[in-house]
Amino acid sequence: MLSTAAENEPLCGGRLGVSFHAPATRAMSDSAGTHPQGSEGAVHAQLVALAEEWATAIVSNNAARIASFMDDEWVIVSESGVSSKEQFLSVVESGELTHSAMQRVSEPRIRAYGDTAVYTARVTNTAHHLGRQFDADEWTTDVFVQRNGRWLCVLSHIATAAPA
Repeated sequence: MLSTAAENEPLCGGRLGVSFHAPATRAMSDSAGTHPQGSEGAVHAQLVALAEEWATAIVSNNAARIASFMDDEWVIVSESGVSSKEQFLSVVESGELTHSAMQRVSEPRIRAYGDTAVYTARVTNTAHHLGRQFDADEWTTDVFVQRNGRWLCVLSHIATAAPA
């Protein structure tokens, strides 16, 4: 998701963001017995794996690879507004925005509603905007839909995590 701390220049609202949290990699192992069984369990496993792959794509700084996890309608919502897939990917592609680290630091909460699923987790990341480093700690919520048998993200929302 896109970091929007006041000292950053968020992509939302026409300014440029400095960090994007895809649902991030497993910093914590999934505890046995804490996940739903059956088809809900399968969706949970699919989205955890997808989140890990998307985080790896974000850190690769490859716009095409990142885009493969997003629906064409994808938007990110932050404290400064709404930004489109095209806006976000253009700053990645230009090299203005890069990521060097991304890590999930909480167990994800995943809920499936038919062909729609909601993924929420706390994520930390290190991003660089025009050479300036930013470290973010945020709660992220991503809404995924199944399109042609694939889960794609249609909406990401971020909120700065309160200090522990």
